[in-house]
Amino acid sequence: MHKKAHETRLYRQEMNNRILGSGFKPFQRFFALDASAYDEGAIPVKYKEMMGLVGSMVLRCNDCIFYHLDRCVQEGATREELHEAMNIALIIGGSIVIPHLRYAYEVMDELFEEKAKSQGGAS
Repeated sequence: MHKKAHETRLYRQEMNNRILGSGFKPFQRFFALDASAYDEGAIPVKYKEMMGLVGSMVLRCNDCIFYHLDRCVQEGATREELHEAMNIALIIGGSIVIPHLRYAYEVMDELFEEKAKSQGGAS
């Protein structure tokens, strides 16, 4: 089981603040470049985040999977869209992606439950 979504977000923010607060310019430049890659452009943010999710699953980074799933849900991705994106990751990465697909499903369910509660309904 993973940490709860709010704990993961808090940890990520705290550590990013520590890293960026170090004053080390190469860290700051990379983080800025990473953030700007997901800005609105010819490709909408939701689709960029889904691409990030696919890449994260293929690269087998659960921290990144959490982040991109969280952003996908925030950007309005549906379960069906996420299923298709995860299927692409599975096709590209093969069976080694399955443990990360399990993790992604667990996180996705939590994020949709959280969203439904915040909107006063069911997912």
